Amino acid sequence: MASLLVKNADVLVTMDDQRGELAGADLFARDGVIIEVGQGLAHEADEIIDATNCVVTPGLVNTHHHLFQSLLRVVPGGQDALLFGWLQTLYPIFARMGPREIFASAQLGLAELALSGCTLSSDHLYMFPNGARLEDTIEAAKSIGIRFHPTRGSMSIGESKGGLPPDILVENEKDILEDCIRVVDAFHDPSEGAMIRVGLAPCSPFSVSTDLMRETALLARDKKVMLHTHLAENEEDISYSLEHFGCRPGEYAEQLGWLGDDVWHAHCVKLDAGEIDLFARTGTGVAHCPCSNCRLGSGIAPVRAMLDAGIKVGLGVDGSASNDSGHLLLEARQSLLLQRVQNGADAMSAREALAVATRQGAQVLGRPDCGQLVLGKRADLVVWPMDGIEAAGTWDPVAALILSGPFSPKHVFVEGRAIVRDQRLVNVDLKQIIDTNNHLSKLLAEGVA
Repeated sequence: MASLLVKNADVLVTMDDQRGELAGADLFARDGVIIEVGQGLAHEADEIIDATNCVVTPGLVNTHHHLFQSLLRVVPGGQDALLFGWLQTLYPIFARMGPREIFASAQLGLAELALSGCTLSSDHLYMFPNGARLEDTIEAAKSIGIRFHPTRGSMSIGESKGGLPPDILVENEKDILEDCIRVVDAFHDPSEGAMIRVGLAPCSPFSVSTDLMRETALLARDKKVMLHTHLAENEEDISYSLEHFGCRPGEYAEQLGWLGDDVWHAHCVKLDAGEIDLFARTGTGVAHCPCSNCRLGSGIAPVRAMLDAGIKVGLGVDGSASNDSGHLLLEARQSLLLQRVQNGADAMSAREALAVATRQGAQVLGRPDCGQLVLGKRADLVVWPMDGIEAAGTWDPVAALILSGPFSPKHVFVEGRAIVRDQRLVNVDLKQIIDTNNHLSKLLAEGVA
């Protein structure tokens, strides 16, 4: 039975119901489960970590990503565009990708997340060109050792039918639903402590039909898996919904069965008060992507109002082509800063931002077994060093994680197993990943030129 003992943490942030923080604390885990948290623990263990001069937190949780975009950072033509124009710039590049690019890009994105303290990430893969499949991303996650929630996305309404994507990137709806069944049956693990859980995720209301949205929801409920899509991302999104469906995005989601505690929507920048109340009443979750929303000029999501209403809100780095970075602590900091710009300096505290990045993200993804360092939860944790220049002069090391930095974790554990040790990835060669992605990105750029 593999065991882990973390000793002498300056502060251990439990994220329990009382948001407890323990000074001079230890944590003991066996077989991926936290057995004890306290002071002066004397267990024998297979691995012992000295956390002196460190803060220990639950692993960060990423609730929205497009990992295939890690090959497409800072693409000319899309750098200064709004959402729809940005997508139309990138669609032709997406069409040139295949299994090799999808795997390599996902591996790069997940490596970057692990090195920023992320232990659980979702992914929204909504196009499958040239033989690509969802398992290309699953294999990438296994290579890193991160806990993973891939979603089988889809696009079915191309330009010829009034949709946004080119016809070459859309799929037949019957084929989409059949493959959804295949990947859920093959890879979804509903058990506590699962490393892989599959969700279903039509790309957006402007790239799939009403029938596919409705049928996907029915299938997800039959298979007992979660649902995910983009919703109310910017004003273009709202205008499209009003013009094509005669209602706002929240109302459209309600009509199609896309609300409930098994659903989370990405962005939700333009939810109005009625939609916020609707999400709160139904237990619907939100993936807040502050850096991407800034990058694309989409606006500031009403996160303060969502949290006050009781909505589950987690953080998402979104795709690297609309963020150009994948650091979840920086995402948490950006979320705090935006809420303060919009609502005042007391609108969000550093500890609340950290909770959104950990415990609440796990709740959004339907993982009550993750996101807390308490008895019986999974041993997903991060050891943050506080002896570097970014923390010098710090009075409050927990708040410093959000307000100072940027910090890089010293150690990252998933299911009690190290995936980052001494600030280096344990299971893969990072240089090889970087070299492969640079090579493939260059080939894609040459093809566009």
